[in-house]
Amino acid sequence: MDIVKALQQEFNLQLWQAEAAVKLIDEGNTIPFIARYRKEATGSMNDEVLRNFYDRLVYLRNLEDKKQQVISSIEEQGKLTEELKAQILNAQTQVAVDDLYRPYRPKRRTRATIAKEKGLEPLASLILLQMTKKPLSEEAKAFVSEEKGVADEKEAIEGAKDIIAESISDDAAYRTYIRKATEKEGKLISKAKDEKVQSVYEMYYDFEEPVAKMAGYRTLAVNRGESEKILTVKIEAPEDKILQYLNKKVIVKDNPVTTPVLEEAVKDSYERLIAPAIEREIRNELTEKAEDGAIKVFGKNLQQLLMQPPITGKTVLGWDPAFRTGCKLAVVDATGKVLDTVVIYPTEPQKKIAEAKNVLKKLIKKYDIDLISVGNGTASRESEMVIVELLKELDKKVEYVIVNEAGASVYSASKLATEEFPNFDVGQRSAASIARRLQDPLAELVKIDPKAIGVGQYQHDMNQKKLGEALGGTVEDCVNKVGVDLNTASASLLEYVSGVSKTIAKNIVTYREENGRFTDRQQLLKVPKLGPKAFEQCAGFLRIMDGANPLDATSVHPESYEATKALLESTGHKLSDITSAGFKNLSRQIKNYKKLSEATGVGEITLQDIAKELEKPGRDPRDEMPKPILRTDVLDMKDLKEGMILKGTVRNVIDFGAFVDIGVHQDGLVHISQMTNKKFIKHPMEVVSVGDIVEVKVLSVDAAKKRIQLTMKI
Repeated sequence: MDIVKALQQEFNLQLWQAEAAVKLIDEGNTIPFIARYRKEATGSMNDEVLRNFYDRLVYLRNLEDKKQQVISSIEEQGKLTEELKAQILNAQTQVAVDDLYRPYRPKRRTRATIAKEKGLEPLASLILLQMTKKPLSEEAKAFVSEEKGVADEKEAIEGAKDIIAESISDDAAYRTYIRKATEKEGKLISKAKDEKVQSVYEMYYDFEEPVAKMAGYRTLAVNRGESEKILTVKIEAPEDKILQYLNKKVIVKDNPVTTPVLEEAVKDSYERLIAPAIEREIRNELTEKAEDGAIKVFGKNLQQLLMQPPITGKTVLGWDPAFRTGCKLAVVDATGKVLDTVVIYPTEPQKKIAEAKNVLKKLIKKYDIDLISVGNGTASRESEMVIVELLKELDKKVEYVIVNEAGASVYSASKLATEEFPNFDVGQRSAASIARRLQDPLAELVKIDPKAIGVGQYQHDMNQKKLGEALGGTVEDCVNKVGVDLNTASASLLEYVSGVSKTIAKNIVTYREENGRFTDRQQLLKVPKLGPKAFEQCAGFLRIMDGANPLDATSVHPESYEATKALLESTGHKLSDITSAGFKNLSRQIKNYKKLSEATGVGEITLQDIAKELEKPGRDPRDEMPKPILRTDVLDMKDLKEGMILKGTVRNVIDFGAFVDIGVHQDGLVHISQMTNKKFIKHPMEVVSVGDIVEVKVLSVDAAKKRIQLTMKI
């Protein structure tokens, strides 16, 4: 298989684009670097396309390796024909290669191998030829042997049937037909092991769905119900149709002597050998497809969450709510430095509300706090009520935000948090994290394992390696899209920068601590283990504010500095003119990109990117995202009435809808069917993303089950 040509066709690219992308990947360039700084080479393939391209490249290379291993194995057995070799080389999937290899794969001892050891293969061949006119019991007499362990004619025929059954099972063409028929016409059926047991899987107690239409989230739900021993799950195939097909293929002569035996062998082959294997394969395929879909949704949600705009220039009070152990508070200044921590007890069982308010008033006055960031976990509802009462008693404007605290406890108990706050307990660390999540979501959330951030579905049931790699890629793309301040970034943020390993990230921080702030990107080359290749990959994503060279504060790569000077000169500007205000309409002032490209040796696309960057140097792409809703009042679930229209923040998007925070502690569900009147949508992500501010109407409230149904069809 020509892998590059296959990728070109699959991704609808020009051949030169596919060749360039493969070459750049093989040279060790990272996806963010290729997407941002090698646009000419790839024809501006973005990071999402490049990641999918990379995954397919790895899959196809593994497939080619597997083909070579299979060919070598069959060749060693002396059974490789040119026809078989061609079939293997032309196979498009690993399943197809497995099917072709099945007859030649070394097997554990099966009923068929035992029958072969007893010398019954000639009898099986005789039956398959369907030529004999003698009764089979007569043909089988020649194979009865005490020495070989064949007691009588019946045992000989049974052994021959086992050999025939296995040969049918090993036929790649039969398996391909059966797999396709089961995928097309089969049904997934789930039943309750005990219908009296109450569980979240009740809708699957008597459930069936065509395999071809099985939704990903349902697959993951029935899988979990099965693993928790609440459901039994099976694939019901079109068995009559399959047996009819096999009989037609195997029974080629109308012979009353052999036909009944072959029918039995076909049935046994399908029921004992083929059906269980095909069911396993289809279930695995459904699971893999569901996981891939869920990982994609999780990745998109995570990206939206990480790209939430930072709330800058404000002193924030982080509030980690709790009952018995008290609410942990941390005051964090505008730079993220923790100024103070304290514990208050306004909730049950102590309920020291007046005392808590006094502490809060003193903190707000002392540190001039603008904003309170409250975690949405246990006791957040009760904490929110105290905060709203307090805000009414203050003589300055203070607002609060409910922050998704998923992963805060994971972070606060981590080695990283211990290193960052050695003198704090887990509650104080958690409160500091909740405050910083508001100030700079990206910088804070990168410290937490993406799986613990809580914007997915069924993430704990998935292939953890695959999930980890996908989410790591999402974080990497976000960090590099935003860029990182070289003089303030933590090691945990730096390690997501293109070309920066965990070791290099720690070395950057150590170098900064020992030598003071960086003033020039070139100083990165003095960092231990950060060589020319790593510098090439990371330099454009690391920013230096107020450094020696104003371009170091931008996303312009050092390799393009000379070209940038030439670009500025062509419009009558100098490097020293660069300020945060930028050069308005610079890209329009450049008359001839082609001529400039020829003069500088830098591609036209890169020059256009540089011009756009210099119009708004170091701009933060997160500024284009919706800002969080700041609140000063509180709603309770009992305050909700059907028909009420509210504004809310999308907290999580899943396959069948979106959960929206409308300020009542319990997120409401907007089902996919309630999202839009304008068009049919296949997935909620076509309409909403995590962090979106949406207007919703209350459809129904079930206080007992804590369920709120919302609609966006207003």
